[in-house]
Amino acid sequence: MTANTILQIEDLRTHFHDRKVVLKAVDGVDLRIERGEILGLVGESGCGKTTLALSILNLVPHPGYVESGRILFGGRDILRMPKDELRDLRGRQISMIFQDPIAGLNPILTVGDQVGEIITAHSKASRNEARRQAVDLLGSMGLAEPERIAGRYPFQLSGGMAQRVMIAIAMALRPTVLIADEPTSALDMTVQADILQELRRLREGGVSILLITHDFGVIAQMADRVAVMYAGRIAEEGSPELLYRRPRHPYTWALFESLPRLNEDVSGRLRQVYGRPPDMTKLPPQCAFLPRCPKAMNDCRNLDSPPLTQIEPGHYVACYNPIYHRDDNGDEAE
Repeated sequence: MTANTILQIEDLRTHFHDRKVVLKAVDGVDLRIERGEILGLVGESGCGKTTLALSILNLVPHPGYVESGRILFGGRDILRMPKDELRDLRGRQISMIFQDPIAGLNPILTVGDQVGEIITAHSKASRNEARRQAVDLLGSMGLAEPERIAGRYPFQLSGGMAQRVMIAIAMALRPTVLIADEPTSALDMTVQADILQELRRLREGGVSILLITHDFGVIAQMADRVAVMYAGRIAEEGSPELLYRRPRHPYTWALFESLPRLNEDVSGRLRQVYGRPPDMTKLPPQCAFLPRCPKAMNDCRNLDSPPLTQIEPGHYVACYNPIYHRDDNGDEAE
């Protein structure tokens, strides 16, 4: 943990218990978010990204709960905060944009009432003052005619408008950390670009952002650092430049290989990650990627899941046999 770290996650384990089955959605994650940075979190659907985000706010739904670990914010463990302090933390200091903006809005309240509600819940502002602030917030999100939008109901909004409203709600109390869970999913490219621009503007204003996505194009545009998640664990972490040019974990490499390229004929079948995603209720003690890995060796089969280890400055990999690349001189790099 550095002096610039604003949020530190240590050995976090969040499991879901259903009768005799245990689903290890988050299984020993270490992660940090620095002040004023965008940390991208990528991985296949079901790998634990959203559960990790909900764990940060201590909002894991039943039958799941945080088994162990620490989430440090301002030197204090969020998981051990009293309920009243935790309620104050949510929205005021750490806020979240949920994946489905329409489902995340109350269908029977107007947009203005929903934005104003969080303001009145955390401040002494009157209802009229909260309404005025809500309209100002909607306007700052690039919504035309914010007064008119404030009087609308969620079903009257487009997907892009609803996402902007969700960002306005998340930023109503000017939090220092924003968790954005798939903020551009199901949006067309033009609206997606606008939403990403809003997130950049927030980062420029000093907000730290955890950007959860499965879109490597979004990560390339936005992230300062990237963490690749697989089966509830971090498989690889580093700058976008390091991961795009020198992916070291076989899973990261396979993800990049499966992306279509403009200079290739894509009339045939696209490449895919070999094998099936793991059953999260039957994870082995070894590396979870072992059944799909083309570089597996005896250590991978005989040892416990590999720890996340730094293999070059700023580049961390959880693998006993990482991929090697050749540097510009033709020498094999570690």
